[in-house]
Amino acid sequence: MDESISWTCQSTWKKSATNTLWCLLGCSIGDFGTILFFQISEIAFPVLGIMTLAIINGLITSVLLETFILSRQMRFSEAFQTAMGMSFISMIAMELSMNIVDLILAGGVLVWWVVPIMLVAGFLVPWPYNYYRLKKFGVSCH
Repeated sequence: MDESISWTCQSTWKKSATNTLWCLLGCSIGDFGTILFFQISEIAFPVLGIMTLAIINGLITSVLLETFILSRQMRFSEAFQTAMGMSFISMIAMELSMNIVDLILAGGVLVWWVVPIMLVAGFLVPWPYNYYRLKKFGVSCH
């Protein structure tokens, strides 16, 4: 990481936390929805296959939510381009951390007590990167 970045800026931590929470909301909708669908429907599918679909759907719903939010501030096409230009590194780290926690603690089954732990991991893992990105490039989605 860039040594010239100050890691003590409260306003940047707050803004990056807000950005990370919006991303977490978007990712969680697709992720949890996919896992829950397979649990309710009892479709026989490998756990890692379900996790992969959950990650993909989490990325899709995150981009859709960001596009919706941004479309209130700019034209739809610009909003979509901005949402697509967001850091997929951050979103993938978020999705992987959530699903790894689920896999380790609950075997890939969505149970009520693992959801808060998944959300905490999904927030904490990409948050410093989002701070860095915001501080270094001024890149923010909201």
